[in-house]
Amino acid sequence: MSEAKTAKPVSHPEMTTRKDNWWLEPLLIATGFTAFIIYATYRVFENGLYEYNQYLSPFYSPHFEFEWWHFSPAILILWIPAGFRATCYYYRKAYYRSYFLTPPACAVDMHGPDKYTGETKFPLVFQNMHRYFFYLAVVVLVILYYDAFKSLMPPAGGFSLSVLSLVMFANCILLSNYTFGCHAYRHLCGGCLNSFSDSPRAKSRFQIWNLVTKLNLKHQFWAWMSLFSVAFTDFYIRQVCAGSMDPFVFLQF
Repeated sequence: MSEAKTAKPVSHPEMTTRKDNWWLEPLLIATGFTAFIIYATYRVFENGLYEYNQYLSPFYSPHFEFEWWHFSPAILILWIPAGFRATCYYYRKAYYRSYFLTPPACAVDMHGPDKYTGETKFPLVFQNMHRYFFYLAVVVLVILYYDAFKSLMPPAGGFSLSVLSLVMFANCILLSNYTFGCHAYRHLCGGCLNSFSDSPRAKSRFQIWNLVTKLNLKHQFWAWMSLFSVAFTDFYIRQVCAGSMDPFVFLQF
């Protein structure tokens, strides 16, 4: 009598029995990511058309100038927002599904059973750096707010409000909603507590946690809107530098 063998699960020959267009979301995400990566890479290595009077592109902010650095100054700063987004909980799900197909959608098996180690082994263990990238991202966000307020002050003095300034402020607001709605900040506000009443600042801490939770519920929305706003703000400033667009100043004194 032959020994009984444990049957191994076998992937469905058609990967899934789902009848909906499950492939559409990962396709759109991959397309959006790829378009942004191509544009951002081009802008970093273009190394120009990023500053016009009081306007500075978010790709090049803060603007570092060192004699020993002979490459694009954007390289010195963009690793921070790139690292923050790459380790973001939402973005992990998005690019794991769209690029690595692990899995591309719920109930869709592309690879069959394998040894899944999660984010405990190299290189995905570096995803745990997200909380530290959050601290750095907040510093960059403060600098972008400084740039937005600086856009109101032309080099010749006085006050100037333009469409481009409003775009820069809108970008900061969207980035704030994305940054302060992230899971890392939510944990800082309400983590390590079984009850908010155990905290000496229970009421204020709960209010902050509740606000962060509301932002977190739309984390995917803020993630995409802020990604678009950063690219659009940079594109607008680039076109102004190139003389193809105008800041459209409508209030000046």
